[in-house]
Amino acid sequence: MKKPKLLWLQSITCNGNAHSFFNHPDFFSILSHFELVHHPLIDTKQSFEEVLSMHLACDILLLEGSFKEKGFVKNGIEISKVIEAYAQKSTHIITTGTCATFGGMFKQADPKNITGFAFDGEEKSKRYEKYAHKLISLPGCPIHPKWLSFVLLMLSQNKKIALDEMHRPQELYGITVHQGCTRNEYFEWKIDTKGFGLKEGCLFYEQGCQAPYTHGSCNKILWNDVSSKTRVGTPCFGCTEPTFPKKAMFQTKTNMGIPSKMPLGIPKRAYLTATGVAKSFKIERFTQRVVKYD
Repeated sequence: MKKPKLLWLQSITCNGNAHSFFNHPDFFSILSHFELVHHPLIDTKQSFEEVLSMHLACDILLLEGSFKEKGFVKNGIEISKVIEAYAQKSTHIITTGTCATFGGMFKQADPKNITGFAFDGEEKSKRYEKYAHKLISLPGCPIHPKWLSFVLLMLSQNKKIALDEMHRPQELYGITVHQGCTRNEYFEWKIDTKGFGLKEGCLFYEQGCQAPYTHGSCNKILWNDVSSKTRVGTPCFGCTEPTFPKKAMFQTKTNMGIPSKMPLGIPKRAYLTATGVAKSFKIERFTQRVVKYD
């Protein structure tokens, strides 16, 4: 059986997603399912100069980095033209990381000219309609290596991947980071931690944790199979969302102790009722170790 041709192209990037994928325990086994046309950090048969010729075959185009229409040049050639050429040839386009998907961190430097490949933050870019039928979004800063392996292996077997409205695989992004968090009981009883790296308490009110607002399986598919941000006492930054990075990253805006933005899928009335009940109780086994939020 002929292997799909995989081409990994970078635009404006920190290499974070490429390095993250290197940490996959089955990295070489996964790549063995493909003919690797080019990777920016791995030796391949085709040189970067050959890639710039825009004549190579490509079945799966994997993009890393924010997109700039004009002004980002390598070897005298606009990278946007190279990406466009291979996007037209490919059967599937995977935007790997939040920068490639929504614009991400680099968009902050030039919001008017730097975007994701098919999305400009929360809005669809002019390329969306042209490539929506072949687009798979994998936001994350960086992505979890097993998210990418899931998509690649599904494609190698010609299996259909269910996507949400932003083309994120529902298997990976159909839940919030809050689901599976080991601190959920503290969240329910409104008991917050007062600092980073502490084992006890919720990180939502005092530390700005974005897990209730963020699509992702970080607390289900653990990093290195053992951990996640919230497990080590670091708030979720919301890095899979088009609004990342948000201002005041370590703060949850509240009005009279109530978050100004409700957790995803939670009606305000239900939230107010539940928090009102929770605040009326004193849970000794919790309050002996952490401070209750009020």
